[in-house]
Amino acid sequence: MITQPQAAATPTPDPDEERRRIQTARLLAYRDDGPLVQALAGKLGKGLPPVPMTFAALLAVAVVGAAGLLEPGPILLLPVLIVLALVLPTAPRDHLGRFDWLTPPLLRGAEFLTMILVGLASDAPKWLLFVLVYVVGYHTYDTVYRTRQSIWPPAWVFHAGLGWELRLLIIGVGAALDLVTPVLAVLTAYLFVLFAVESVTSWVRLDKASAQASADSEQDLEASPEDVLEQATGEADKG
Repeated sequence: MITQPQAAATPTPDPDEERRRIQTARLLAYRDDGPLVQALAGKLGKGLPPVPMTFAALLAVAVVGAAGLLEPGPILLLPVLIVLALVLPTAPRDHLGRFDWLTPPLLRGAEFLTMILVGLASDAPKWLLFVLVYVVGYHTYDTVYRTRQSIWPPAWVFHAGLGWELRLLIIGVGAALDLVTPVLAVLTAYLFVLFAVESVTSWVRLDKASAQASADSEQDLEASPEDVLEQATGEADKG
C-alpha cells in the first residue's frame, strides 16, 4: 500500500502574541525613528520607559522655552540635545505597556515644539516652520492611516525621512551656525518631495491593484459555466 507523505502541520500563531507584535510594530512606526536611533537601539540594553521619558523631554523643552534661555547661537542646540538624551534610550522598549500608546503623540509634540522654539529664536520665517510641521504631520497621518488598514509603508521611507532625531539635529546645528533659514528650506523641500511622491505613488499603485482585482472578480462571475470548463480543460491540456 502506497501512502502519500503527510505535510508537516503548520503551527497556529498565538493570537495574543500576534496582537502584541502588531501593536509594537504600529507604535514603533508612529515614533518615526530614523537611522541614528535604529543604529543605536541595539546598544542601549533594555531601554527606559518611553512614556515618562518622552513626557519629561516635552516638559523640559517647554520649560527652556518659557524661561527665555533660547537666544541666537550654540544655546539653540540645548532643546535638541535634551530630546535626544531623554527619548533615544526608550527605543529598545517593546511599547506594550498600558499607556505606551501615548509615546508617539508625546514624541511628535516634543519634536514640533523644539522645531518651533528653535526656529522662532533664530528668526526663521514663520511660514516655513508651519510648512515643515505640516509636512512631518502629514507623514505621521499617512503612516497611521496605512497601518490601520494593514498597509505598511516601506522601511526605506523612515530611513530617507531621517527620523525625528536627525531632523532635530539638522535644525539645531543650522540654528547654532546661524544658517537656520536655508537649512529649513532645504529640509522642508526634501521631505515634502519624499513623503508626497512616495505616498501618492503607493496609494495609486494600491488603487490600480484593487481595481484590477475587482475587474478580475467581475469577469469570473460573468463567465458562463461552459467557458469556465473550457478554460480549465485548456489549462489542463497545456499542463
